[in-house]
Amino acid sequence: MDALGLDFFLTAGKDLEAAQYRFLGGLKNVRRAFKHNIIYPHLGRLIGLHDSLVTLIDKVDGMRESLPGVVRDLDLENYAVIYDKEQLDDDQFKLLEDLIRWSLPFIQEAIEEGRTIYEFVEENMKLEEVGIIPSYVKEGYLLVPDRSERVLHILRYELSIFSGNEERYQSLKTTHVKSVKHGAVEASPSTIKLDLVTEHRELPNPATYHFVTELDFPFNETLLPVAKRKLMRYLFSQGLSA
Repeated sequence: MDALGLDFFLTAGKDLEAAQYRFLGGLKNVRRAFKHNIIYPHLGRLIGLHDSLVTLIDKVDGMRESLPGVVRDLDLENYAVIYDKEQLDDDQFKLLEDLIRWSLPFIQEAIEEGRTIYEFVEENMKLEEVGIIPSYVKEGYLLVPDRSERVLHILRYELSIFSGNEERYQSLKTTHVKSVKHGAVEASPSTIKLDLVTEHRELPNPATYHFVTELDFPFNETLLPVAKRKLMRYLFSQGLSA
């Protein structure tokens, strides 16, 4: 079981020392990734785990209801799974609370380490508009360099905005279109945009954004996730609405 997943804490058993050892082993792997400037998906998972554990601690009285149970039956009419809740004795409940409180400072410290990398990348990645940006910007292209591979990746993006539970959510999906080599003579972003218009006529004047950075950090695990979040914030800062 993943030692950095919520289920690990909820089913940790009765041996606090063994659970702590497994947790530290999982966290060690994440921090090793951070040392190689790899932040995805580890940083987001740590933040989610931290928030979930804090919520559990804040609602101690309802923690037993949050615990997993054994599947007893299926409610076909309501498409629901019926569980038999596993009851914790006082020792198990105390161990769960102790494990969570003990682990939170370690998780927070690792989150800060990951955020430091994220902020460094964001500060050293400049976003530039390519050509005239149309009024419709929920679809378009982003150009992100991969210095370690000496290529420029061209990706098509699609921004989705949806609401639920009185909150608004945003999602930016990307699809890799092609890559061009970064060499002594590089195609300009404007030239690449004209080529995209010719090759993909469904977007006659696509919103296109070029990211400029000299960092040679991992592309899929760091540069691209940071570029996507930076683009989303930029679009909304320009007045984009649902």
